[in-house]
Amino acid sequence: MVRKIIEIDSEKCNGCGLCASACHEGAIGMVDGKAKLLRDDYCDGLGNCLPVCPTGAIRFVEREAAAYDEKAVEENMKKAQNAAHSGCPGSRAQTLQPSGGCPGSQARTFAPHAAAPSDFFPQPSQLRQWPVQIQLVPVNAPYFEGADLLVAADCTAYAYADFHKDFLRGRITLVGCPKLDPVDYSEKLTEILARNNIRSVTIVRMEVPCCGGLEHAARAALERSGKNVPFEVAVISTKGALLERR
Repeated sequence: MVRKIIEIDSEKCNGCGLCASACHEGAIGMVDGKAKLLRDDYCDGLGNCLPVCPTGAIRFVEREAAAYDEKAVEENMKKAQNAAHSGCPGSRAQTLQPSGGCPGSQARTFAPHAAAPSDFFPQPSQLRQWPVQIQLVPVNAPYFEGADLLVAADCTAYAYADFHKDFLRGRITLVGCPKLDPVDYSEKLTEILARNNIRSVTIVRMEVPCCGGLEHAARAALERSGKNVPFEVAVISTKGALLERR
């Protein structure tokens, strides 16, 4: 089948290994000091590896490739974990990733925060337009003209308490989830940027690796559109903290 899959330029690869760490499917390995796609069926096509590559050695291509095989990935991860528990403890391979699947879908429970005085007074919504889903918005909607564009991962509004005040206010909002939507957001975002006078782009994503696909799609869209506008990325932790703005 012809599908979207990553391609690694060995000439640009500096051997840092960041992409291998970011790939939670085990599709990328380090071979002779260079990153390499080990098996086509391990690559889910989400592109978690793209944003972390410091040299731009990784890109998406459309080519004949085996379909993503989740079962094969799970079996490979189990083998890797078993291998990590054998041999000398001092040379044992270790990972910070929780065992079993994507860390973005790992079940966790958080203690609620105490209510602040402002919690007792209704706050007005800062949403300025409808619809908000990337797949549903018309690319030539009049509200895009002269807009400051916010592209946010679905979960951010639930995780970050001041989402409306800090990010939604004054912006036109698009939301999506690269893990759940089987589409390439960069195509729609490229059209929106190319056809409209967008003043700035702000990306709000979660810290989990799968959210890297949203950031990459937005960066790719901005490049393809030929526009040169301010571009900012905000990263939210799974506990609702603002980790960074860059």
